Amino acid sequence: MSKFAYTALDSGGKEFRGVVDVESEADVAAILKQKGLLPTSVKRMDSSKPPRTQSQAAKPSGKGGSGGAKKKKGFSLNFQLSTPKIPPKELSLFTRQLSTLLDAGLPLIRALRTLERQAKNKMTKQVIRETADYVEGGFTFSEALSKHPKTFDQLFVNMVRAGETAGAIEIILNRLATFMEKSAKITAKIKSAMIYPAVVLCVAGGVTIFLMAFIVPKFKSIFSELLQGMPLPALTTAVMAASDFITDKIVHIVVGAVVLFIAYKLFKKTEFGRYWIDYFKYRVPVFGTLNSKTTIARFTRTLGTLLSSSVPVLNTLLIVRDTADNLLVKRAIQKVHDAVREGESVAVPLGATKLFPDMVISMVEVGEETGKLPEMLEKIADVYEDEVDDAVEALTSLIEPIMIVFMAVVVGTIVIAMFMPLIKIMQTLGG
Repeated sequence: MSKFAYTALDSGGKEFRGVVDVESEADVAAILKQKGLLPTSVKRMDSSKPPRTQSQAAKPSGKGGSGGAKKKKGFSLNFQLSTPKIPPKELSLFTRQLSTLLDAGLPLIRALRTLERQAKNKMTKQVIRETADYVEGGFTFSEALSKHPKTFDQLFVNMVRAGETAGAIEIILNRLATFMEKSAKITAKIKSAMIYPAVVLCVAGGVTIFLMAFIVPKFKSIFSELLQGMPLPALTTAVMAASDFITDKIVHIVVGAVVLFIAYKLFKKTEFGRYWIDYFKYRVPVFGTLNSKTTIARFTRTLGTLLSSSVPVLNTLLIVRDTADNLLVKRAIQKVHDAVREGESVAVPLGATKLFPDMVISMVEVGEETGKLPEMLEKIADVYEDEVDDAVEALTSLIEPIMIVFMAVVVGTIVIAMFMPLIKIMQTLGG
């Protein structure tokens, strides 16, 4: 027997927490179902006992295949360095393919085994195999997916659970695949926009350090020999002083940079630090606008996808809260959830957060009044995804000349500073 801590919701969206002493997560789910509760999180508390393998939990003893359940005498070493996880791109492809196979009439287990055979990635193959084993052992598909939380998040599991209830898993999987593809598209565009300035800054920093640490000192020795006692231009003096500082304090600079990086990571791990870092990301000029539009697109797309899949609105808000990657947004969604639980509409508390534009609030309000909130949220997501595309293109076109000018100014300043005394030297030699 093991202790499991659980978090669950009732039909009204009220959250319950507790601890039960049972054999497996499946027993926790069964107990909660009898009480009319929907589990959102189940975690083993006593980590001294390893969780039962899929063959022990799902298969009768003596059966062959992907791991027999008979206990063998003697000592055996069985450990895994990390939990298997399907890469995001392969997960999107897996979801789309599974939807297609189910829509074609294949049974779930046969569809999973087909995708298992086709999988090239070992991690992907293992996750699909274990999921199919759980389903064969009597678990529902959503329960089987919840065994791999690193691959299938709450959004994925809850949508599949809703699809099981409605008898339309293939439709839900199709929506999930579309959702993941659009999310991946936005993420890829933002990353591509950030790569260029990062590369340019790294190159500019490397070139600057090379010039200041190796080239400028050589010019300094030349000037000291040929311009004995003669004053150097102010720009040259400043550049040489900077070169001396970098050369003499290079170890201190590196150590300081490492300490600052570690301090930032530790600060980010605290709730206070994470909140203010997320607040800065949301409010910083230029990039803050991009983050805001990305957040709105992701929020409305997730909310609309869940609501159109018949997931209750309170459960939907909790799932959206847990899948948000910004603590500022998480807290805002929690406030919306609490207000909706008290009987308010979504639009009013959403507007009170001050994180969403008036246009979004108005469209949500219209969607609630007409009973077409999921469709309205999808339209909002489409609009803001297009705005994110435009913002990324504008940002890229703006950053490119700025970075070129920045490199030209940094390198040009050093070159000019070194050539100014050379002109004086040539004048002296010519005279």
